[in-house]
Amino acid sequence: MPWFAAHAGKARMGGKLQPPHTATTVRLRGDAEPMITDGPFVEGKEVVSGFCEIDVEDLDEALRMVRTWPACPTVEIRPVETR
Repeated sequence: MPWFAAHAGKARMGGKLQPPHTATTVRLRGDAEPMITDGPFVEGKEVVSGFCEIDVEDLDEALRMVRTWPACPTVEIRPVETR
């Protein structure tokens, strides 16, 4: 997938996610500005179809990356659990 090739230095897989309340959700709407909200993508029983862990400095860098995400139109950003 070209998106992973473009972000090869930042994208990796694996890791335990922090709770849903730590999420930032980005709703991509075609050519319109993305809608960014605090909180999880869903508050129900929907199943997450997959995830990609990215190694970025901060939320702003993650937001810049997801603007070009080619898959589903909704992306949930959540910090990784640290020990």
